[in-house]
Amino acid sequence: MSEKCIECNGKGYSVSGTSRCPECKGSGKSKSVDFMKLSEKDMANFLKNGSSCSNCGGSGEIEDRETCTKCNGKGAFYKCKICGNDMKGLYQGSEVCQECAKKQIVYKLDNSCTIEELEVGKMYHSIVRNIADFGVFVDLNSNLRGLVHSSNMKGPLEPGEEVIVVLKEIKPRGKMDLAPRILKEYQTIELEKQLPVKMASELPQMVGKKVKVEGEVIQVKQTAGPTIFTIADETGQISGAAFASAGERSYPEIESDMMIAATGEITSRGGSVQLEVQSMKRLTGPKEAEILERIEAAIDRRAEPYEIEYMVESEVLEKLRPIMKKAAKEIRKAIIKSTPILLRHHADADGMTAAMAIEKAIVPLIREVNGQDGEYHFYRRAPSKAPFYEVTDVVRDIGFALEDAARHGQKMPLVISVDNGSSNENVAAMKQAQVYGIQMIVMDHHQPDDVVDEYLLTHVNPAHVGGDFGMTAGMLCTEVARMINVNVENEIKHLPAVAALGDRSEAEEAKRYIELVSDRYTEQNLRDMALALDFAAYWLKFSPGKGIVDDILDFGDHVIHKNLVNVLCEQANEMIAEQIDVCMAHVKAQDLPNGAVLNVLDVENNAHKFTFPPPGKTSGEVHDRVCRQYEGRPVVTIGYGPDFAVIRSKGVLMNIPQMVRELHEEVKGGGVNGGGHLVVGSIKFVEGMRSEVLSKLVEKIGAVGVE
Repeated sequence: MSEKCIECNGKGYSVSGTSRCPECKGSGKSKSVDFMKLSEKDMANFLKNGSSCSNCGGSGEIEDRETCTKCNGKGAFYKCKICGNDMKGLYQGSEVCQECAKKQIVYKLDNSCTIEELEVGKMYHSIVRNIADFGVFVDLNSNLRGLVHSSNMKGPLEPGEEVIVVLKEIKPRGKMDLAPRILKEYQTIELEKQLPVKMASELPQMVGKKVKVEGEVIQVKQTAGPTIFTIADETGQISGAAFASAGERSYPEIESDMMIAATGEITSRGGSVQLEVQSMKRLTGPKEAEILERIEAAIDRRAEPYEIEYMVESEVLEKLRPIMKKAAKEIRKAIIKSTPILLRHHADADGMTAAMAIEKAIVPLIREVNGQDGEYHFYRRAPSKAPFYEVTDVVRDIGFALEDAARHGQKMPLVISVDNGSSNENVAAMKQAQVYGIQMIVMDHHQPDDVVDEYLLTHVNPAHVGGDFGMTAGMLCTEVARMINVNVENEIKHLPAVAALGDRSEAEEAKRYIELVSDRYTEQNLRDMALALDFAAYWLKFSPGKGIVDDILDFGDHVIHKNLVNVLCEQANEMIAEQIDVCMAHVKAQDLPNGAVLNVLDVENNAHKFTFPPPGKTSGEVHDRVCRQYEGRPVVTIGYGPDFAVIRSKGVLMNIPQMVRELHEEVKGGGVNGGGHLVVGSIKFVEGMRSEVLSKLVEKIGAVGVE
């Protein structure tokens, strides 16, 4: 139980400088040589170079040393491994204090010990197992049982009673002759089998052998039979099976995130190896710190993201590269450490393509670390109806996480939020997540608020480097996905183009991504995929729709993809046409003081409700049509309901998040909140203040500049 002195790094002294060697006067040469003691090699070296001074090693200088005042020159701090008290130094070469050394030793056998560790004449702790006519049988550990003969007993012993025994004899076939001892004072020393410590990566070659592993418990899962401990070291993971009785938790004192040492035999189970645990102990102190530091350093190296060239030229992406690499590294690190990943995304074409890019990158890595069914235990994707992390979302996520922790011993998840998470509307949910130690990464293109950053591991947003919402979440996440797993590039190459068209991006990067996949998909193909995603998302509600989303994005059978997209687009376009046919007759237009054309639509009373397209999509479709009607002029479209308004604009220099903040302050009792992009967004308010809020909003729109 020694601990190295940090002050002197275990040397017991510090070097304050150098001075001339007093023996050789700085020459580095020895004054005299005993030729009788020189070997043939030393003699040849002497004849060629002369003899070096033994005091300074031939340098002519010696170190000026000062005794470390922290450890008094010992280089370490010692504690008695029996009683734990501080020691001035080793006693008789051992880390046992003088007082404990005088006491008789009783050994407590670890379950890894076999008869090979026993010595006749030594004393051991044992537990009475059962009683026979000729004595009692006692267990020294789970593997060793011996007999205390009735002739050696001075009184009755009961099952379950702890008793100290001395080993009198080891008989043929390993039978032990034991006798009880009563001691007033003794010291207990734990004894375990000296087994080689093996890394997880070495274990497939160790089947049938007993080994010791040291690492971090990352999951504890109770089955109907054994308790399964997943143990990770710097090279990988190993499953350890420990059995007490059917369905009973083994080693209940061991929990996730603890550093442990486990011994047992390596067995083969269904194509993989498993440690049949014989003993498991928690490591503490310097040993715990050493293993943790070793594992963290190795994980940090393994988590380094791939160095990639972006698929298109982009100044914004280049400026974002450091923060994108950080996001990729944190995600890779979570996978290596078997931290569950919850992928949250906005339920529209941009959010879904962003999420699918990340999903395609991480699922193969999760399987690699946690087995082929790993994705079902360590990954979940969930859409968010709003373009921010709602309290409804986080309550649901915390509930699932706590259930998984209770049932499977899992850690709290890493939440990756894509196409939402940047605005202060997310803070309420983020605060709840923080209570449970849930960490978050955001990759988004909505206008960001600085307040969210205190709740995040990292935040990728083009606005942080002078970009805008034209750099969609689907573009960002596809490039980050390639940093996580470079092998998925061909599979996800088309996703940025789908995102760009789905989000109506006018950025130069959008054109480049569309051109990049023009050999595989026409622009109409990509546009249809985006519409099909929006249509499916509406009906999927809170379901991730894994199979159908895969088929829409052409990740499976190409024939099914084409047929499905055709059907979904046909149905979506019919419903859009019917909705717009109704709505356009109710659109009211007016000229604003800044020359913009304002178009307003009451989507609550003049549009079909509870069907596709929803109010936001309806307002967007109306906006597209009035833009064509007023070609060349700045246009703003507002679709409003009882307590909300959706805003779309073209050629008007608005800052919707800023307007929302101003309305919140200026319209007392309006309860205004919301946000989005600079020129596209939505706001909420209390129903009774609708007229005041909308009047103020229109006033502000009419006062901004136009292109």
